[in-house]
Amino acid sequence: MFEIEIERCFSAAHQLRGYNGNCSNLHGHNYRVTVTVRSNELDRIGIALDFRKLKQELDSLLEEYDHRNLSELPEFQEINPTSEVLARTIYRRMGEKMNEGPIRVWKVRVGESDSSAVTYFED
Repeated sequence: MFEIEIERCFSAAHQLRGYNGNCSNLHGHNYRVTVTVRSNELDRIGIALDFRKLKQELDSLLEEYDHRNLSELPEFQEINPTSEVLARTIYRRMGEKMNEGPIRVWKVRVGESDSSAVTYFED
């Protein structure tokens, strides 16, 4: 089994509705997103997945979030854009784009600081 992993960063603001503390105020993070996909096969030249394709798909998705107030986006009106929710959302959206043939999104890690991160995966 091969794991292919990329990391990207974006900056965004959010506020946590219903939270009792400072995070209920508008604030920002420099998010670090790591996407890991798995494949049990290589193509005829020895590549499981071209890094470029994975980077393009993640960059396209993160462009929608970069330098935005995530709390104002339609997909986060019913639920706060916490790191947990972001990780799950990115996982599922990347899966819609990438899960084909032997390629499967395995996990997504979202860090909102150098010392705080969450990882989402499905069994």
